[in-house]
Amino acid sequence: MPSRKSRAFTCAAPPSPSAPLDALIQGSRRVELTPLTWLLALLPVLVLLLLMVGMGWGGSRAGLAGFFTALLLALTVFGGDALLAAVAIGKSVFLAADVLYIVWMALFFYNVTNEAGTVAMLGHSLPRLTPDRAAQSLLISWVFVSLLQGVGGFGVPVAVVAPLLVGLGYSATQAVIMASLGHGWAVTFGSLGTSFVALTAVTGLPGEALAHDSALVLGLACLISGALVAYVSAGWAGLLRSLPMLLLVGAGMGLTQWFVATRGLWTLGSTSGALAGAVVGVAYVLSPLGRAKAKAAPAEHAPSRSLVLALAAYIILLALAFSVNLIAPLGDLLDTVMLQLHFPAVATTHGWEVPAESGRGISLFGHAGAILFYAGLVAFLLYKRANYFERDDAWQVIWRKVSKSALKSTVSILALVAMAALMTHTGMTQIIARGISETVSAQVYPLFAPFIGALGAFMTGSNTNSNVVFGALQQETALLLGLTVPIVLAGQTAGASLGSVLAPAKIIVGCSTVGLGGEEGPVIRRMLLLGLIPVVFVALITLLRANG
Repeated sequence: MPSRKSRAFTCAAPPSPSAPLDALIQGSRRVELTPLTWLLALLPVLVLLLLMVGMGWGGSRAGLAGFFTALLLALTVFGGDALLAAVAIGKSVFLAADVLYIVWMALFFYNVTNEAGTVAMLGHSLPRLTPDRAAQSLLISWVFVSLLQGVGGFGVPVAVVAPLLVGLGYSATQAVIMASLGHGWAVTFGSLGTSFVALTAVTGLPGEALAHDSALVLGLACLISGALVAYVSAGWAGLLRSLPMLLLVGAGMGLTQWFVATRGLWTLGSTSGALAGAVVGVAYVLSPLGRAKAKAAPAEHAPSRSLVLALAAYIILLALAFSVNLIAPLGDLLDTVMLQLHFPAVATTHGWEVPAESGRGISLFGHAGAILFYAGLVAFLLYKRANYFERDDAWQVIWRKVSKSALKSTVSILALVAMAALMTHTGMTQIIARGISETVSAQVYPLFAPFIGALGAFMTGSNTNSNVVFGALQQETALLLGLTVPIVLAGQTAGASLGSVLAPAKIIVGCSTVGLGGEEGPVIRRMLLLGLIPVVFVALITLLRANG
């Protein structure tokens, strides 16, 4: 079943998947690889991290600093010129628009539900299913968020789930961290398998050759993702109390994803896994074992409004996402209006070439942002008919709140995507990866493969882009070192999957929906500390399997 690529979410402009392998790995070799050139290539990322993590800057200021650093290096060190910079920035505008369409519409969807009071209603209703905070957080920020990742993509899961967690009483920082970490395992086979399909495209290997190892590693990472959610939610005590649920639900999600992906249905891997997790999770919390593990909670007054109506917006969103992505005629109809520009070939004076290509196409009516708008609009009409809005001007109030929340995120994402595009168009990204891959032995290299994938996803905000930029490089390196290619590539895509949720651009999206716009630095600092744990876990698994 083909994925609907027009709704895949990317954040950079990597070399075309159709480019020959030599074009992917030879261009950067004309820039002599020295410690200095490697550090200079990494400098935009270091500036971004220093300002956001070290100094607590917001995404807009730090993103602009990273962008101007990349622009200066592109023009002075890495052989770029005005045309190359213009092409890279031009592509980044379309790529950023692809993301911002989702950001603005996700905020619209959230504010519809929030103004209708359904977010607070769900916060009161969930304890009636289970009073245990850790179990609540696992159901929402591990299972439900992964389901949204399966049918959605960039920014949507966190933008939808983080406000729900705030409604349950979690701090805004906790909400963004849990929603982000909870779905890291589901990215490769999420968005209807877009990232996995990209990996097969750049390597020329069939999905059947890669699905087993990739799904196996990500299935194991699923358990770590859940454990981190439980820890952030309720500390060590909550994590220990949740172990039975973690093991049962994690096994259900991981095994289902592996089974579906290895049967050739990798487009439905994460979606199927999350649905299985939902069934197992609800069954567990309602079972005698789940009730025995749950801690007593204060009595809650039953909500006066219908819980079914409170869930209606999310049911509508899932139904629309499934329909548009799985019903080909409907998807094709909505994709008839595309916004796209063609960009010329450019090259640096060092020989790094980017072929002429069409920039990111945006399906005006079939985009994930459009789906969020449709769901929000239907929900608005439904809640208005049910008299859920307290103010007659609810529509105007909703859009005022959307604009206020989204403006800072818009600047941040534009700057970060432009920075990533400049780095890929001048070979900086490739130099960073090559510096890592050429300084380690065959025995140790598998340990670094997931970190290369995570680095690519961190810089571009996309598992898909990391696979396109680094997939062929990882394949070539594995062949030269005599390593098993599918195992190394599994480390690449798993690292990119887990690393993508650490990308500043994605964190900015989540922060914007919970009132943390401009205060992303502290969130990213804590996210990096926790988010690297599953990447390290995947790196160790990859090392053991490659040398086993």
